[in-house]
Amino acid sequence: MKFLRNNILILVMAISLLGCQVKVKQKQTEEKSFEAWIQLFNGKDLNNWDIKFKGEELGVNYNNTFRVEDGLLRVSYDNWEEWNGKFGHMFYDRMFSHYKLRVEYRFVGEQVANGPGWAYRNNGLMLHGQSAQSMELNQDFPTSIEVQLLGGNGTDDRPTMNVCTPGTNIVMDGVLTEQHCMSSDSKTFHGDQWVTVEVEVHGGEVVRHFVNGEEVLSYTEPQYDPRDEYAKKLIPEDGNLIISKGTISIQAESSPTDFRKIELLVLEE
Repeated sequence: MKFLRNNILILVMAISLLGCQVKVKQKQTEEKSFEAWIQLFNGKDLNNWDIKFKGEELGVNYNNTFRVEDGLLRVSYDNWEEWNGKFGHMFYDRMFSHYKLRVEYRFVGEQVANGPGWAYRNNGLMLHGQSAQSMELNQDFPTSIEVQLLGGNGTDDRPTMNVCTPGTNIVMDGVLTEQHCMSSDSKTFHGDQWVTVEVEVHGGEVVRHFVNGEEVLSYTEPQYDPRDEYAKKLIPEDGNLIISKGTISIQAESSPTDFRKIELLVLEE
């Protein structure tokens, strides 16, 4: 009888422990499901986005380049005869500081005729950017930190999720770098395959790049470059160069690109 009672006691304890583990997992699942991801692209239209092309007034969607088709946000050049230097950007109409940005993209088709060689299968997530309204008429790129999206040419190594700095600088490994673009450690994605990327942004402190869940690049202290003609107009009166918040935009710079997800999770500061 004593042996039987001990076995029953052990069984009851095991069931109780299992129940606690199930409750913990349920709570974790519930907490995860309540993460407030904001769908910046709603899959239907371009509501909440502002468009600015070089040489065009704010709101002009030059050659209907940015469009929604089949539930995808498309950067399309089928209405262009050839590249004419009109760089375009589409800005979400809110500014953010601390967040995770998750994007699913692919490059499709051929680059528009006479597009720059460096812009082959090239797009970007422009973060901590100036507002669309503050861009000058003939300005090529918003002052921002560019998370560069690149596609492969079928042969060479060409990592994605690099960083470029139009009108800005960053700190890498404790050293202020004035180099315009720095490569990540990501692999190359050839062809028209979908790629999932994420950026984790902590205000003016740390920025991390991820490809398919793997960290491929990080840097700190995004800041204005006072030598740049556009950036110097954005530096506040107190002279603080650190950029702690800004707009998010995507590019149109001669290569057709599809986006099927652009979502953001606000983080605690």
